[in-house]
Amino acid sequence: MSMEMTAWNSLYHAMHASEERRPFSLATLRRIGGFARPHRRLLALFLGLSVVGALLAVATPVLAGRVVNAIVGGEPFGVVGRLAGLIAVIAVAEAALSLGTRWLSASIGEGLILHLRTAVFDHVQRMPIAFFTRTRTGALVSRLNNDVIGAQRAFSDTLSGVVGNLVTLVLTLVVMLGISWQITLLALVLLPVFVLPARRMGRRLARLEREAANHNAVMSTQMTERFSAPGATLVKLYGRPHRESAAFADRAGRVRDIGVRTAMVQSVFITALTLVSALALALVYGLGGFYALRDQLDPGAVVAMALLLTRLYAPLTALASARVEVMSALVSFERVFEVLDLPPLITEKPDARPVPEGPVSVEFDHVRFSYPSADKVSLASLEEVATLDTRGGAEVLHDVSFRVGAGQMVALVGSSGAGKSTIAQLIPRLYDVDAGAVRLAGQDVRDLTTESVRDTLGLVTQDGHLFHETIRENLLLAWPEATEGDLWDALGRARLDELVASLPDGLETVVGERGYRLSGGERQRLTIARLLLARPRVVILDEATAHLDSTSEAAVQAALAEALDGRTAVVIAHRLSTVRAADQILVVEAGRIVERGTHPELLALGGRYAELHATQFATQDSPRRPSENGADGRADGLETGAKVAASVGADASAALRGLQVGADRSRGMSD
Repeated sequence: MSMEMTAWNSLYHAMHASEERRPFSLATLRRIGGFARPHRRLLALFLGLSVVGALLAVATPVLAGRVVNAIVGGEPFGVVGRLAGLIAVIAVAEAALSLGTRWLSASIGEGLILHLRTAVFDHVQRMPIAFFTRTRTGALVSRLNNDVIGAQRAFSDTLSGVVGNLVTLVLTLVVMLGISWQITLLALVLLPVFVLPARRMGRRLARLEREAANHNAVMSTQMTERFSAPGATLVKLYGRPHRESAAFADRAGRVRDIGVRTAMVQSVFITALTLVSALALALVYGLGGFYALRDQLDPGAVVAMALLLTRLYAPLTALASARVEVMSALVSFERVFEVLDLPPLITEKPDARPVPEGPVSVEFDHVRFSYPSADKVSLASLEEVATLDTRGGAEVLHDVSFRVGAGQMVALVGSSGAGKSTIAQLIPRLYDVDAGAVRLAGQDVRDLTTESVRDTLGLVTQDGHLFHETIRENLLLAWPEATEGDLWDALGRARLDELVASLPDGLETVVGERGYRLSGGERQRLTIARLLLARPRVVILDEATAHLDSTSEAAVQAALAEALDGRTAVVIAHRLSTVRAADQILVVEAGRIVERGTHPELLALGGRYAELHATQFATQDSPRRPSENGADGRADGLETGAKVAASVGADASAALRGLQVGADRSRGMSD
């Protein structure tokens, strides 16, 4: 390694050295050993080759000195040739060792990354929904990327570097002291000129690097938000692209200025340190030449000392930063272990059993529930807060009891925030109740296997979330073994087959981030097709048509009628017209069921449901002309009902529900 490379290496380690002081944890080391155990043979071979490489690195300067002595001493060419050939053999061996150690380093490091990433990924998937609602996605992804890679460097770089540099340093010092202790002391006296400026300039450059990273993070956030479909729409609607551009340019300008300052600081440092290196080499030649002219040192020894000088500075400067590198690696490991140590709230019992076969009923038995506090489901470092809130969540469901018979439909209505969606989330056991029980087919969900519960239930929410993948991949999420015919059958039943067939790429069409390349109604119908493909026995609809226009709602209602056919259903809806055909309607307010009954019964009761009904249909009234509101409206409503009814084929009950939807539309238009 040249003096200039030594200077760059010293500066790099100083820049990236963590100033944080942390206690040395034996427990962390034991856990690291557990992850390293599968790679122990490769690690042993890796360290052995690193030691051999260090020995060869010191041998070359010594042989070079002997070549010079042989030439000066007038030795035969055979001696010089043998020495030169030995140097060539060592060079080839060093190259082979370099490739071997690099392969071992990559294998161990990448294997460790695979182990850590899969461990964190699998653990995070077991976390409750509350974990994801509180955690910053970017911080969590950083644990899977930056911290895992930082931990990997402990094996691939730091460990081998410490061992190799230590062996090289000891051997170099022994050889240099054996040749000339005076020149060796001179070299050691000049060492602080390398180390101290590098640490000082490294800290300065690290501050500049962190400042640039912060600005880049802000720009990344701005681009992520503004380049998404909703963000871009918002900027265009409010007509502020020039302000967005100015803010981005300001940040980018600061990064440019920091880049110029960083480049100049680095250049000044490296130039100065390279100059010092050249002066040190001149002193070695000067003092060595003085001793050689006085016959106190061989000419070859002077050359060997000059070559060994770089072998001395490089490991010394690297070892000077080894402690902070090790601590940085430990920090990365601890940040990864921090996520792995966060216990999931939902666990499966060892003796859990599957959901019984056949039709499935849903029952809530005196359920009480409060959302978990932050300290039970999250980490302060993932929320960017100093400390997590340890206060327990307020109870949101109070003594809720109801039963949905197999094949029945129960509707949940009420004000926003009343607890309807919370009830829907307890059925698939996204959370566990605090008291009481949620039962499927008469069995407590806590006694059932997670896989069977997920296979039994299907949930459609109002946002109709899709991944940034193809239509095929989004559908196969429900049933990976589905055939081509199964996919088209599900699309047909969801009234989406004609649209997909008309697309240039068909099932291979990428739907875009969160499915934004599709309209709201198309997105919902695709999620319904996914639901139909999964063939659940219980369907949960959480405001599935809340944000759709009339045309899209009609198409989605037709698909929903197919999805509900013959299945147990729990439907949450703000639009009361969509739940009139329910077998039972539950009115939820402030976490309690305050009314229950059929649509006519609740209207006759004159309570909260009647109030919601009157308010909603009064709001829907508008001073339109008769031609817009009368016969045409009834015709449109009945036509919609007929389409919905026709969509479910010969099933009588589902057809009646479809006609009820159409009748409700006609009443809403004519009232």
